[in-house]
Amino acid sequence: MEQQRFSWKKRGNSFQFAWNGIRAVLRTEHNTWIHLALTLAVVTGGIGFRIGRQEWIVLILAMAFVWVTEILNTAIEKAMDFISMERHPMIRLVKDLAAAAVLIASLAALIIGCLIFIPKLF
Repeated sequence: MEQQRFSWKKRGNSFQFAWNGIRAVLRTEHNTWIHLALTLAVVTGGIGFRIGRQEWIVLILAMAFVWVTEILNTAIEKAMDFISMERHPMIRLVKDLAAAAVLIASLAALIIGCLIFIPKLF
């Protein structure tokens, strides 16, 4: 296979594809609205409490972890639905595992948020 030459236009297109994916997940997945609301609340809280650089880094990583797992969960669910709309135990397991990843990421982010914000309330 012949290697293609570098193209700024193609790189720009790849960013457009990524934005299309973000718009699609926000449009089709109700849980992303919860993630968006909580992301905005955390950012607002971080600004309001004037948290430090290290705290911002940890919060940004935690929020990104939740968003990435949610987007991957959605991609896996859509792929499984494309493979078969019929109920199948293996497809259900795959979907449940992907959802579990989001749950774990969300719980970790919640704990991180509590560790950062609760001490600032007292």
